[in-house]
Amino acid sequence: MATQQLDLEEQEQLDKLKDFWRKWGNAITWVVIALLSGYAAFNGWQFWQNKQAQKAGAIYDQVTQAVAAKDVPRLTRVVGDFRNEASASILLQHSELALAKLAADNGDYAVAAAALDRVIADGHDEGLTAVATLRLAGVYMQQGAMDKAKALLAGEWAVAFQGLVSDRLGDIAMAASDKEAALAAYQQAWATLSEDAAYRRLVEVKLNALGAVAGVSGVVGAQTK
Repeated sequence: MATQQLDLEEQEQLDKLKDFWRKWGNAITWVVIALLSGYAAFNGWQFWQNKQAQKAGAIYDQVTQAVAAKDVPRLTRVVGDFRNEASASILLQHSELALAKLAADNGDYAVAAAALDRVIADGHDEGLTAVATLRLAGVYMQQGAMDKAKALLAGEWAVAFQGLVSDRLGDIAMAASDKEAALAAYQQAWATLSEDAAYRRLVEVKLNALGAVAGVSGVVGAQTK
């Protein structure tokens, strides 16, 4: 009798479970599938990221080799491969900057400008974009395109870069033989750069070369020989 009672209770529980599953089983199944799909997608994304990182690291090794060899054509090819195979990697932007520097050092300003333009167009990292813009202004200066360099530096800049922008504007003014504007720009750069910034000393040297003292407006007298 006890066994029969237990069987009846188990059957009742089983019937309730069946009824519950008829009502909610399909929804639960889809929730589980969605969760499993999300987990699989996450694992797939992680796998893809790891593969991309490995690929980017391998290509970046080729970048460093080409830079060490000062081989612009080879570096240009490697950076092109980088863009095609691992364009999402931040190392690509560093590779473009390396290409720009090596090309500019070799006087190949067209290649340098193109590499810097790509970093600016990418725009994923504010710091790298600012560095590329400052360097591109320098390339324009080397090409004698002072108006383009000055226009490139116009607009709002993050505080961290304002001193460097003012310094570059001072260089542009000096190249245009506008000593007054150069002094004002260098003074602004010196005032904006932090006191412990190594670059601030270079700005001070530029001011001294113009017969000025950092923090004092105007020319204060001829430099003592």
